[in-house]
Amino acid sequence: MPDSDTAKTPDDEPSPSVADRARDVLSENGTGMVQDLLFAVAWVGLASLLYDFGFPTAPRWVLYMFMLAGIPAYFGFFISLEIAKEQSQR
Repeated sequence: MPDSDTAKTPDDEPSPSVADRARDVLSENGTGMVQDLLFAVAWVGLASLLYDFGFPTAPRWVLYMFMLAGIPAYFGFFISLEIAKEQSQR
């Protein structure tokens, strides 16, 4: 059997360094990752401020509900943003 027919194993190729993998991920998803991070920081900040100053006597589970409400808020915000972009292109 010729050498070209043998299957190459992953050991035959050099594995990319952590910096190379991070660079690849950031180049593919950079702006989306930044948007996600900014939304998360803003949402957690808002929920914490509401819990600490808006409802100071509320039980702890209220904070968790504020945090959990961030999931539909995230998708609602970015879906409406996509819809607005599509309508502005028309």
